[in-house]
Amino acid sequence: MSKEVIIIGGGIIGLSSAFYLQEAGYSVTVIDSGDMRQGCSYGNAGYVCPSHFVPLATPGIVKQGLKWMLNAKSPFYVQPRLNGELISWGLKFMKSATREHVERSAVPLRDIALLSKRLYEEWTKLPGMDFAYEPKGMLEFFKTEENLHHAAETLKESLHLGLDARLLNKRELKAMEPDAEIDALGALYFACDAQLYPNKLMSSLLAFLQQKGIRLEINQEVTGFSTNGSRIKGVKAGGKEYTADHIVLAAGVWSSGIARQLNLRLPMVGGRGYSVTFEDAPYKLHHSIILSEARVAIAPMDGNKIRFGGTMEITSLNAPPRMQRVEGILESVKRYFPEYDIPMPAADKVWYGYRPCSADGLPYIGKVRQYNNLTVATGHSMLGISLGAGTGKLVSELVQGVPASMDIDPFNPERL
Repeated sequence: MSKEVIIIGGGIIGLSSAFYLQEAGYSVTVIDSGDMRQGCSYGNAGYVCPSHFVPLATPGIVKQGLKWMLNAKSPFYVQPRLNGELISWGLKFMKSATREHVERSAVPLRDIALLSKRLYEEWTKLPGMDFAYEPKGMLEFFKTEENLHHAAETLKESLHLGLDARLLNKRELKAMEPDAEIDALGALYFACDAQLYPNKLMSSLLAFLQQKGIRLEINQEVTGFSTNGSRIKGVKAGGKEYTADHIVLAAGVWSSGIARQLNLRLPMVGGRGYSVTFEDAPYKLHHSIILSEARVAIAPMDGNKIRFGGTMEITSLNAPPRMQRVEGILESVKRYFPEYDIPMPAADKVWYGYRPCSADGLPYIGKVRQYNNLTVATGHSMLGISLGAGTGKLVSELVQGVPASMDIDPFNPERL
């Protein structure tokens, strides 16, 4: 069995892959262009959410996106620009945004999320792996009759998939969140979901991997590859060449650019999101919350923290941040929690990052025909943390050539 593996990317997907490959007996090197201590694996809401079985590409999302185009504070925005890759991605995205695609995606998204949740629960038993994991469930608020109807339909789909969910009226919602004045008709409660603190997860995982002898190469940008026919011989980064028997490409939104160096195409764009985190704030909530009309996430974390996040801004990777997006998030929170007067933080207190959005809302996990020693694991959009441990397990199984823990055909990197 080949024993040397290089993983390109030090986010949750890359580090989870390193975890399971090391456990399987491989010698692992992780290469990252940064310091592995920032990025989307840190600034997200920390949801572990089997409830999120609907992909980004859904019927009506394109029409809704067009309505939001001129609103600087809207939750979904595509920056118009003449870019061939964006246009190609957009056409594939629109083609995928069908009811049939949503129905096909539900089972694989449920299965990988449930796998990931089970594995995170196993991680909590490991020494030093403290990441404030709380299986309390998630509340999805709704304010309108239209979204009440949508919640009822989602409930039926959830129960059909075997997920633990129920609809709450206003009184029942108040009982779940007694410390907040809430302006909502009710909520859909997903008892199947959990919450963790991403910053703790990543720092604990990094320390754990270092103790296990995994080599972490930071601030090393991948500049090219050495190939021999259908095999990749080496990865060029930081003026060096790293050799291994197998390569894992798990570099998030930068994976598509790295793949082009191998003449591979991964239809993907960066979906920028924003979040702000407060410590010891007066906002006391007991569950993870989604504000469905506003598409805002609220995450109480680690005992004394709360994070507000959201927006999906399809833009270039070097575009300056738009603080109006953050204003939109905080204004949306107040519409549901009228007593919350959340101050707009200074720009340096705002986190933003780029989620790797595939063209159909499903991750790319699998091998490619062109190279027999390359495994791809990217394109998780807003579900990187949620699907992180499960993806790492699947990557390990792919490299080993053993049966996968679930059917991964829907995640084929060459499906588009």
